[in-house]
This record gives sequence, structure tokens and C-alpha cells, in this order.
Amino acid sequence: MATQADGSADGFSGDDGARARAREAVVEAALGKLDLDTKARLLAGQDMWSLPELPEIGLRSLVMSDGPIGVRGVRWTADDPSIALPSPTALAATWDPSLARRAGALLAQEARRKGVHVLLAPTVNLHRSPLGGRHFEAYSEDPLLTGAIGTGYVQGVQSGGVGTTVKHFVANDAETDRFTVDNLVSARALRELYLAPFETIVAGAHPWGIMTAYNTVNGTTMTEHRHLVNEVLRGEWGFDGFNVSDWLAARSTTGALKGGLDVAMPGPQTVYGPALAAAVRAGEAEESEVDDAVRNVLRLAARVGILEGAEPAVGEVPGEIDGVALAREIARRAFVLVRNSGVLPLRRDARIALIGAAARDARVLGGGSATVFPDHIVSPLDGLRAATDSLTYALGADPSDELAPAGVGFELRAVCRDADGTVIGEGSLPSGQLQWMGADLPAGVTHETLHSIEIKGTFTPRVSGDHAFGTRGLGAFTLTVDGTGLYDGVQSMGTESDPFEAFFGAPLERGKATLTAGEPVEISLFHPLDKSLAMPLPAVIFSLMHLEPRRDADSLIAEAVEAARDAEVAVVVVATTERVESEGFDRTDLRLPGRQDDLVRAVAAANPNTVVVVNSGSPVELPWREEVAAVLLSWFPGQEGGDALADVLLGAEEPGGRLPTTWGAFDAAPVTRVTPTDGQLTYTEDVFIGYRAWDKSGATPSYPFGHGLGYTDWTYESLDVTGTTATVRVRNTGARPGRETVQLYLSPSGPDEARPARWLAGFANVTAAPGESVEAVVELPRRTFEIWDEDAGAWAHQPGRYELTAGRSLTDGRVSETIVA
Repeated sequence: MATQADGSADGFSGDDGARARAREAVVEAALGKLDLDTKARLLAGQDMWSLPELPEIGLRSLVMSDGPIGVRGVRWTADDPSIALPSPTALAATWDPSLARRAGALLAQEARRKGVHVLLAPTVNLHRSPLGGRHFEAYSEDPLLTGAIGTGYVQGVQSGGVGTTVKHFVANDAETDRFTVDNLVSARALRELYLAPFETIVAGAHPWGIMTAYNTVNGTTMTEHRHLVNEVLRGEWGFDGFNVSDWLAARSTTGALKGGLDVAMPGPQTVYGPALAAAVRAGEAEESEVDDAVRNVLRLAARVGILEGAEPAVGEVPGEIDGVALAREIARRAFVLVRNSGVLPLRRDARIALIGAAARDARVLGGGSATVFPDHIVSPLDGLRAATDSLTYALGADPSDELAPAGVGFELRAVCRDADGTVIGEGSLPSGQLQWMGADLPAGVTHETLHSIEIKGTFTPRVSGDHAFGTRGLGAFTLTVDGTGLYDGVQSMGTESDPFEAFFGAPLERGKATLTAGEPVEISLFHPLDKSLAMPLPAVIFSLMHLEPRRDADSLIAEAVEAARDAEVAVVVVATTERVESEGFDRTDLRLPGRQDDLVRAVAAANPNTVVVVNSGSPVELPWREEVAAVLLSWFPGQEGGDALADVLLGAEEPGGRLPTTWGAFDAAPVTRVTPTDGQLTYTEDVFIGYRAWDKSGATPSYPFGHGLGYTDWTYESLDVTGTTATVRVRNTGARPGRETVQLYLSPSGPDEARPARWLAGFANVTAAPGESVEAVVELPRRTFEIWDEDAGAWAHQPGRYELTAGRSLTDGRVSETIVA
């Protein structure tokens, strides 16, 4: 591994200590030329996504962008489309760090294309409770798997010369009151679970950045947490990257500086900048502490190649990567086949009835800051139509009866006007949802000159009937459809205390218009800006909402049943919605929305060869799972999901995924509390989350951690352990080539109430032809035999006898060996 300026590893191959030390010399020289005011200004964002340039030292503006499944860039617009990879839960389901590295390298390519230097990803918080609304953006309930996938991802991004910010440090495991919640977590649970993925990634990938979370941990907000940031992250682990706040998370100038926060975003109104310079002059902070933060920022700038005189950390970036092909590969490698009676794979010429709203209108990514706009999306209907000989489609049941941002059939643009009504700029909209934050405005438009916005264009219905239209947001709206005014009024705050609740919450129906399928109509939503709203940063956020005519659910299900009866196989696609899984709120249950459970049961009763594809980013309940022939989990599969689905259903590829988190019914889940009491959320379960908690409770989940089926069979022939190296020999005893994820779990030989019954100790992927025998070699980390001793404040080795089991999942062990640690 190459070295940094101080001799530590820099997180990629090709660099050496001499080059890193030379970069550090340039950093120190640049730092010495800056006065206090300039240094303080550098630590505050100049806008939503960037830091200021400093020509006097040859520093260009550092640009950051949201991820993690794509690179949006500095503007939230479809004018510059982004590759949309499958959700992080899908990437983790591959159990393949090398594939995560390839994904990261592709995103670095995308970042360079968009002029982005730092990707605000990956998210490595754990799936503490299945109710976590943002779990689709994180990897797993297990810290070892999370750390391994995150390490590969960071290595990949940084191999392309682009920085990462591993987030959200730390214990940002739910969305409810995430800005204010004080999470009370034992030191042992922090070390063994929540800090563990960050520690692994710092050691294995040496990330150039980290993002501290909104929440508080044990009484101290994370942007001021001196112990966890300065003493643990920087001190014990040797992290030398920059520490950026989550957006709007920084609350105190001196508290943040002394707590190890380098950059407060977004800007220019932050706790740093002039406020920081004033604090130093008042004797409330030391300039040397400011220098430490500036040094970290300049080191990042040097690494990404925007500090004059410093050689970038990566001289030669990876070759061109085919993003479409990689998105398709990750999707099919991530699909988890949790049940198969033998119906899969299907014949290409089988008569298939494809059923479900999500089969036609694919949900390929989760809601919130992870949203990007790909230039195309392949739905399951698109993919199967292109790949099969006989396919029929029925809607079956829609997962939602709520208005959604205008999408299919709409061709929209945003027209910006000044106070005189003069058009000053335009921008295209991929949907009716307009989200312009900070400098995220069309060319020629500023927040000072912008007085009104009109969303206008055409709508071509795909069905005839009464279409509902509405709005979401605050202020005055005038809505016109096909020349008829549907609404002209004002939406006030009402009882909401947070304007973001109105911007992203429930839509309001404003009227209906009777339209004919295939006949386009003009549509307009005029919105004068209300600049009296108290916003933490300049933003324009409102939406044109729409809902197609709703037919009776029973009749739609009946049509689906008829289609299923006439087919050899019925494929039902069920899904969550953005109002179920998104950043900003947690879930209240694990049920599929709408009448989708009724649809599955009705179709399965009509056709015994019913395959259900579950399009969700994290666990949902599957009450009908024993009534259907097969269940395939597709996660949020990214832009190429439909083609990947066809690959797997028709057997061109096998489903490669294994569960990165336990799936079970909500009423049996051992850890569900995500709502604070009096501002505090106590992690009473301590180190028992995920499968550790299921084991302790004695409850049986629907599908255990690590579970997943392929299209061939495997025999585990032997397990040999020499020192810390475990070698597992497996044989492909099926009729086709396959990939197996060999999993190793460690258990104490005797009962130990303080420790989980078993935990993941390592894993490896192998491939083999029919009849071929191969070996999986897995190194057992020392940490797997240790616990955090809270009294000593240190890791403590736990000697004794352990049972090491290799198998196909947590509960499907095939070979075991007793070892002595």
C-alpha cells in the first residue's frame, strides 16, 4: 500500500511516500501565505456545493456532489443526466467488494465528467431497525459486510482521483428527528457495531473525507464531538482527511472547531467564515486550530489536483468504463432469489403474464438526496418485452392512490421571470418536482432577480378519464389544464413548524380534468415566490402533482387474475413508493402499500406458477411467500433494472445476491424503536441488532441474513483452518456454471449472555463449472475474537474455543470446525 505524507497509506496503488511528502510541502507553503480571514473563509462553503477559490495560492474551487448511486453534479437537473446504479442495499447484496470497487471507479469517471472533486458518499450507517426510512442508501445490518463493501467503494472512487466522504459519522441510523435526536449508545455498541465500518474503511481504503452527522451521540452533537472525531477517528485510527458537516448540521463556531470539524456546509451563511475569524480575535479559539482545519482542506485539494504545484494523488485514471453494462451487471448480481419451487429460470417462449404498476413504471432509486436523473430507465415491462416471445401485461393494483410528481406523459420546463414579468431563464424538468437549492438555478437566473416560476408544457395521457392535478409546497399557485383554471389560491404554513414538511410532505389535490388518451393538452402551474419564508438557505421548492384516473381495485385485480389464468407463468412486480422509503422520515410498518398483497394472493390462487418480484430498497413483509412459486428481491435496481430482470428470469444469468440484512415480519422484529422520547433515543438493545437480535429473541425471520438461492447446487466438502486462514472447499454439483458466496460464522463454544450467539467472521465469492471443485480462502480478522472492554477502554481478546461454520447463510451451515483462539 502506498503512503501519505506522514508515511500512512493513501488509499490507492501507484502513490509513494516521496510524492505524498512533496504534496505536504506544497500544502504547508500554501497555508503560510494565508491570513486569518482568508483561512476562515476557506472553511465555509461559498454556496451549496463548493468552497471558494484562492488564486493567490493557486487553489481552484473544490466542488462536492451528492451520491451514492450516481453523481448528480452541482445542479439538480435532467439537462446533465447521470448513470443510476442500483441502491447500496443491492450493492451489498452482491457480497463482492471488488464489484463495489468497479462501481466506485465508474462514479469517479462520472464525477470527473461533471467537474466534481468530492463525492458525498458512501453511507455506512447500519440497519439498526427495519423501520429506518433511508436504509436503501446504506449497506447492511452487519458491520463487517458494511466495512468490506464500503472499502471497495471508496477504493474505486479514489482510484479515479475523486475524493469520498464516508458518512454519516456516527449512529445516524434513523430519520425521525435526525437534526436533534440524542442517541444514547454504549461505548461497546459504538465500537463493535456503529464505528466498526468507519474504522475498517479508514484502515483499508484511507478515505480523503468523512461527513459528520446531524444527530447527537451521548449528549454531544456530532459536529462538535471532540472525542469521537479528534481522539478516535484522527487519533487512534490515523485519519488525515477532511471532515465536512452534513448540510446545515454545524451549530457552534468554537464548538465545531474544537470538535474537529473542518468545513461547515453549505455557505455562505455558516458558523465559520467571518464568525470564525472573529472568534479567534476574541480569544475564543486558537488560530492553530484553524490552521489544522485549513491544512486538511488543502491536503484534499492537493490530492484531487486543484492546488497548484502539488502532484495529484492519482496520475493516471482507470480506462473508460461502460456505465450501462456495469449498472446491468450489478443489478443482476444483486437480485436475491429467496424462494424457488423450480419455476425459475423461465423458458424464453413461455407464455408470461406480467402484472403490477411497478412493472410498467419502474422505481429504480430511493427518494431524497440520493436522487439522480438517468437519460433512460429500462422497466421490467421494457426488459421482458425485448427478451421474450409471448408477454401480456395487466396493471393489477397500484401501490398508491396519492398524487405523485408529474412524470410519464409530461414534457415540462420551468420558465423564470423577474418582477416585471420578463423571462430571465428556463430549465427543463424531468418531472413536476422542482428543487433548486443554493446556486442550483438556470443560466442567467439569480435568487435576487427571480420573482416567479411557471412550470409549463404538455401532457399526453396514456388513459382516458378524470385526471387529478395538485400541488405541493407553500405560497400562491395558479393551475391551468387544457385552458381551464383548476386552482388559484395560496397554501400557507398552517400548523407545520418546519417548511420542509410542506415542501416534501403530502400533496394537495386542486382539481380534475377529463382527458382523452393520446391527445396532448397544455398545462401550466404559475408560482410567485414568497421571499418572506424563513429558509436556512436560498431555495425554490414546489411540485406539480398528478394522479391518473383510478379504476376500482377489485376489477383491476380480477383482470390480472384472468391474465394469469391464460399464462403459463405469472410474474407480479410489487413495490414501495417514495412516500414509504425516502430520506427525511422513517417507516411506520413494513407492509406493501395499497392492495398489492391482495393482488399477489389472487394471482397465486389462479396460477400456481406465480413469481413475485419485490421492488423495494429494504425489507417488507411478504405474508403470501409460501403461496407463490418463487420470490425474487430486486431492491431498487437502477436504470438497467428491467434488462437485468429479464437476464435473471430467463436464465441468461443467475441471481447472484445474498441478503445483507434480515427480512422478517414487523411484529416479530426485535429492534423497532426509532422515535425519541424527550429528545433521546436509547439503544437499549446494545450490541444486539439484526441477526444478532433475532438469535437472542428466538424468533424466526422470514429469510435469514446471508440467504439466497442460485440456479445450480453446491456441496461443501471441507473446512480447514491454519492459524487465521480458513480454507473452504466447495463443489458445483449442479448442471450449469454458478457463483457461490461462502460465508463463515463464529460462535463461542459455551453460552455467553454478553455476546451474540454467532457473528459473521468472513466471506468469499467463488465461481465453478458443473462438477468443478474450488477453494474459498478467507482470512479471519483478529477483531472477530475481541470485544470492547468498557472499563479498560480498549479491545480485549477473548480466548477460548470457538465453533467456525461455513455455509450458505447464517442458518444454513454446511461444515464446521472447532478452533482455539
